[in-house]
Amino acid sequence: MVNPLTLTAKEIAQQVSSGSLSALDVVELYLDRIRRLNPKINAFITVAEEQARRAAEEVDKAVKKGFRGRLLGVPIAVKDVISTKGIETTCASKILRGYVPPYDATVVKRLKAEGAIVIGKTNMDEFAMGSSTELSAYGPTRNPWSLDRVTGGSSGGSGAATSARMAPTSLGSDTGGSVRCPASFCGIVGLKPTYGVVSRYGLISYACSLEQIGPMTVDVEDCALLMEVISGRDGFDSTLIDYEFRWSYEGVKGLRIAVPKEFFSEGTDERVLESVWRVIKLLESNGAVYEEVSLPLSRYALAAYYIIAMSEASSNLARYDGIRYGMPYDPSLPWHEAFSKVRGEGFGLEVKRRIILGTFALSAGYYGRYYLKALKLRAMIRDQVLSLLKRFDVIATPTTPFPPFKLGEKIEDPLSLYMADIDTVVANLAGVPAISIPAGLVDGLPVGAQFMANYCREDVLLTVAKCVQDETHFDKLVPGVAKA
Repeated sequence: MVNPLTLTAKEIAQQVSSGSLSALDVVELYLDRIRRLNPKINAFITVAEEQARRAAEEVDKAVKKGFRGRLLGVPIAVKDVISTKGIETTCASKILRGYVPPYDATVVKRLKAEGAIVIGKTNMDEFAMGSSTELSAYGPTRNPWSLDRVTGGSSGGSGAATSARMAPTSLGSDTGGSVRCPASFCGIVGLKPTYGVVSRYGLISYACSLEQIGPMTVDVEDCALLMEVISGRDGFDSTLIDYEFRWSYEGVKGLRIAVPKEFFSEGTDERVLESVWRVIKLLESNGAVYEEVSLPLSRYALAAYYIIAMSEASSNLARYDGIRYGMPYDPSLPWHEAFSKVRGEGFGLEVKRRIILGTFALSAGYYGRYYLKALKLRAMIRDQVLSLLKRFDVIATPTTPFPPFKLGEKIEDPLSLYMADIDTVVANLAGVPAISIPAGLVDGLPVGAQFMANYCREDVLLTVAKCVQDETHFDKLVPGVAKA
């Protein structure tokens, strides 16, 4: 019997469909791997062993009756900010410990409808607020490439689980780079879709106008397959556009690449820049053309992003009061004391920091000075990005300005940690799709190349990724821990 751990998600589904593998056998192999590796890596907060086994048995029964889903028997790791019916969903926060959603997020429902199996909920920065997956109430996630390094955040558990082959694919969410940063640091593919292409129904909100759910995979074709399944309208998210993703690979000949000088300047590790340039030159050797350009307002993107994101977080997180779910509310105390006690004990330091800063930016006398100005700047940045994408097919940048850093290295300096997002936030502000693909290794640690495209052009991004994968075979890179 072929080892499912060496197969892509697409290949697993084919094997289960043909009867060469059973979904239950696949799940048991991955559960065994999680039991061995998760104590070292801490990629999963919750491992849904019994639910996964029951789901696998149901898939096997359905296959015998002729069911042929696109993800038959494929285990999926789901970030703990995405609602899963019957499986605890905590956002890696004490305040939601014990919360079990009564419904599945749209993306989870669609995955299950194609025969996929939720194998567990992955670790993350609390409420998706962070860039290293160190800010979790359940402890940090460690990078499979080097256990003393961070995975990136906030979807670091999903990135580590996929990189270490504890799940063939995973879902993350991306508010300012939270799919792409872990993809870069963990050496996998991470796609942030166009805003409005994938339903956010069931995604526990941090910053509604910025965030999207996206696939994280080892293989580019698996990334495309997940996009086909999770995209499209659902009737629950009013921001969705009428668009269904489809992709076929036709090569990069004639592809026009913009290379903004602002992303290749001082402040970015020279070894990262060399890796990204190698990817650009590889695409050129396959028929693409590139031109160095300018995106001048990108230098203000990080400031605008954090003002908008923190302001929206201040509003979204006001609902956590201990009355309806999560930490218990003490009715013997006056309301304002009980409310403060729940939030004071339940939220971590970074979440409190962002709520306070967001509340300040929205307060009387400061709304126009900060929040409104950030919204205006966001519109100007979007216009500059779209202007470039009228002339070019993609915009190429590093995903992060540095390789994975050591655990604890930046945790005491929030501004230094925020800099991990400096290359990724532009895509969220503009609402355009962006992908991170492995660009090579720096001192044995992965770094990523990022590409942005116009609205609903995820197909172009995946074509770029497929070309690079075919030339470099980055899907065959396996971290040392995963070889154990």
